[in-house]
Amino acid sequence: MSPSPTPIAAEALPRPQPAAPALDAAGLPLEPDREARRQARYQQVGQRPGTLHIQPGAFKPKLFLISYDEQSYQEAEYTDRYDELVAYLRAHPELKHWVDVRGYNDLPLMENIMQEFGLHPLQMEDVLGDYQRAKVEVFDDNRLFLVSRMTEFTPELSVHDDQLSIFTGPNYLLSFQDDYDDCLEVLRNRIRANFSQLRRKSIGYLAYAITDVVLDHYYPTMAAIGDYIEELETSIFEEKRERRLLNRILRIRKDVVRFRRLVYPERDKMSEILRLPDEIMPEELKVYYRDAYDHAIQALDLAESYRDNISSLADLFLSDQSNRMNEVMKVLTIISSIFIPLSFVVGLYGMNFQPVDQHGHKLPLNMPELYTPLGYPILIGALVLIVMGQLYYFWRKGWLSSD
Repeated sequence: MSPSPTPIAAEALPRPQPAAPALDAAGLPLEPDREARRQARYQQVGQRPGTLHIQPGAFKPKLFLISYDEQSYQEAEYTDRYDELVAYLRAHPELKHWVDVRGYNDLPLMENIMQEFGLHPLQMEDVLGDYQRAKVEVFDDNRLFLVSRMTEFTPELSVHDDQLSIFTGPNYLLSFQDDYDDCLEVLRNRIRANFSQLRRKSIGYLAYAITDVVLDHYYPTMAAIGDYIEELETSIFEEKRERRLLNRILRIRKDVVRFRRLVYPERDKMSEILRLPDEIMPEELKVYYRDAYDHAIQALDLAESYRDNISSLADLFLSDQSNRMNEVMKVLTIISSIFIPLSFVVGLYGMNFQPVDQHGHKLPLNMPELYTPLGYPILIGALVLIVMGQLYYFWRKGWLSSD
């Protein structure tokens, strides 16, 4: 029998250094969809189905094991000790095991895991492809292959999602994710707690619990999106709003649409699980998956609502832009209306008609005001009266009001 693994504390789990985001030509972070398309360029078209391929920038894999039963549990890290992990699993078939693989950047290790646990190459290809939609598949011995997408609203104000792949076995659950950090620590704490229901239930219940935690984590993401939408709505009516506000609105709209595309397959996956025969998915577990199905429906309703809100927000922004432009045009039109009669009067008296003819005779019809000693101040006064009359007329019409 292999020696028992050394338990490790949750705080000791290594954390990855934050990776520098991919940038576009303008130096801005690439949106997730654009990043996925960029990574897709590395895929080699025409390869044999089931060919394993490591994505660029993948982390070095770290292996974690939680073994438990109703009375006890053990937790250990087996990074660079895969043979010891397999030996421990074989030596303790009476326990339930959660093997957590974080990071993919070791193709020989991935191939060994595929062979050891009897995984199909096409399913392993989906795992390493790391951009599969949520789904469920049934393979040999009624084992399940589930794919979920974990989401979070990042400090860069965009929706980030990671793939979580799960394989179930008779007494083990094998999970894969491309990052070292995830949203499942609350579930690990439940296993660590004494008298946890997770310890008494089957491996199938652990698979449900992981899926349910992923679904529940959609709600903080949607709450952050909702707060951000409210912030954008407030910014629209600010006097000194930022010039790139429309870009922010359009970007969050893309994120909301993409988040909606993530939730739709989750709902379909839950529906497909509920249709599985009882020998694959017992009725006692379907009760829990029905609750998860309700959560997926609620998340989808919120995503639909946010999509409508952000579309209305874009319309509101454009409407406010139009109103602001109308205010500017209104001021310019009033100014032009004031100066049109003034320009007419000044242009009229700027005409170069001669006051006398070639014989020295006065021409009384050619601007007699030119001979008036107070002609200039009288003209200025007349211009002032014209302006005051126009302003009074505009005020009576309500054109000077800012409402």
